[in-house]
Amino acid sequence: MIVKILGPGCRNCHTLEARTREALSDLGLDAEITSVTDYGEIAGYGVMRTPGLVVDEQVVVSGKVPTVRELTKLLGAR
Repeated sequence: MIVKILGPGCRNCHTLEARTREALSDLGLDAEITSVTDYGEIAGYGVMRTPGLVVDEQVVVSGKVPTVRELTKLLGAR
């Protein structure tokens, strides 16, 4: 699984990454997590509001920071 955190590196971006790591750990899933800070690349995913979460090249979250529980549901369904 490849996970990308989209955003400029703000507090919400860091929170999303931490919660995503926690959800992945709770599910026992391994993932490669990277941060994308280039605005052109972020816009290429169609994300206009950050932070964004991309899993295996599909945008699953944009413009908000879900709870760990919500992320566990999103990631567990993959």
